Amino acid sequence: MGKVTGFLEYERTAPEKQDPRSRIEHYNEFVQQRETENLNHEAARCMDCGVPFCMSGCPLGNVIPEFNDAVYKGEWELASNILLSTNNFPEFTGRICPAPCESACVLGINKSPVSIEEIEKHIIEIAFAKGYIKAEPPLIRTGKKVAVIGSGPAGLAAAAQLNKAGHEVTVFERDDTPGGLLNYGIPDFKLQKDVVRRRINLMEKEGVVFKCNANVGQNVEISTLLREYQSIVLAGGSTIPRDLPIKGREAKGVHFAMDFLKQSNKKVRNFQILDEQISAMGKDVIVIGGGDTGSDCIGTSNRQGAKSVMQFEIMPMPPEQRTANMPWPTFPMLLKVTSSHEEGCNRAWGINSKEFIMDEAGALKGLKIVEVEWEMDANGRALNFKEVPGTERELPCQLVLLAMGFMHPQKEGLLEKLGVDLDSRGNVKAAEGKYQTSIPKIFSAGDMRRGQSLVVWAISEGREAARKVDEYLMDYSKLPTKDGIPYA
Repeated sequence: MGKVTGFLEYERTAPEKQDPRSRIEHYNEFVQQRETENLNHEAARCMDCGVPFCMSGCPLGNVIPEFNDAVYKGEWELASNILLSTNNFPEFTGRICPAPCESACVLGINKSPVSIEEIEKHIIEIAFAKGYIKAEPPLIRTGKKVAVIGSGPAGLAAAAQLNKAGHEVTVFERDDTPGGLLNYGIPDFKLQKDVVRRRINLMEKEGVVFKCNANVGQNVEISTLLREYQSIVLAGGSTIPRDLPIKGREAKGVHFAMDFLKQSNKKVRNFQILDEQISAMGKDVIVIGGGDTGSDCIGTSNRQGAKSVMQFEIMPMPPEQRTANMPWPTFPMLLKVTSSHEEGCNRAWGINSKEFIMDEAGALKGLKIVEVEWEMDANGRALNFKEVPGTERELPCQLVLLAMGFMHPQKEGLLEKLGVDLDSRGNVKAAEGKYQTSIPKIFSAGDMRRGQSLVVWAISEGREAARKVDEYLMDYSKLPTKDGIPYA
């Protein structure tokens, strides 16, 4: 490493953020850019640890020690080349990935781990600023045509890799703008949409064609795709949200989180809203679900001027430190305080929702809840819960956002008409490591195949599926493996 004693000399530092009271007045990103010296010190903390567990902790297999060494030496072009060898979109993962690589960092055993995610984001942003990132269309085209359905992170990664292999790639997106979850599911204060648009523009210059408002199975005939394309990649994501079918569910004011977030993203960009308006302004808001989507609802509600915001999770409160059931280097399920929580929110765990309370007009006016206790097994896993007597109560609210995750992809339309096999969870059935469905020319990747997961996993799946499609079309592939090593 560039400085083998760096981990002894420097402590981990957090990037500066705009004050919560002022940042909720806008939707722009608020994490400040770091100085070069600060990045140099942080990269110097990367140890000469022998076995870089950080790389195995990363679903993409990013070559982390090597790009840290390049950052320490100020070799930004080299650092970006190393990073891009395994990750098509570090500007996305550097902003919204939960950084499982940091959980596996050897330094993290007894100190704060290296700020790998922040370093990653700065590498790619500095590379763009210095002009290192340029469109690189393939020199030779194979004459093979591939359709990618869905332009989220899995679809974009598959399209980028297949285009590099020389195939003619067309991405079909049912929304009016490409990007999928990146575009409409994640608020601008975490990922500004000009960052997404910048990458889409680059891919277009490299030869990838994007067709929006193209809902395959609805206004795009599946028979046309099967006839005109030698292979198809299904990357439509896991889009059916988990519902809460309790009494009063029909109340006006109970919405799925993604409907709220998508509409908010459209409002920020002054897009026309045709659906029922969902607004948190002046309302008591309750978010049901303790994950990242719930956190995004909190930040968005505060920016819309909510009167109050509460977040409930039915599971028990996670620990703040690793337990015996969360040994290093596994990814631990710890208590997480996000930037949205910093901006104002009351949180509670072990809460079960019993009933949505309506007024005479059918509008939501309250939520009946009860506290629960969990029975845990010897490994710390929650088994069953029981209600705590005397804790049932009603809370005032005029907006409830259901952020309890997603169950499976939409079956109506595309999947039903294609007739591909589904697994027991309702996802597209495609074997691990092969990505090929029950129809040989059709492949699947990302949440549509593996179920709801992380953006970094979606990118990894898209890359791996692209390699399998390339092998299917050409009988071999020069696209890199997960380890960044081309096949012989």
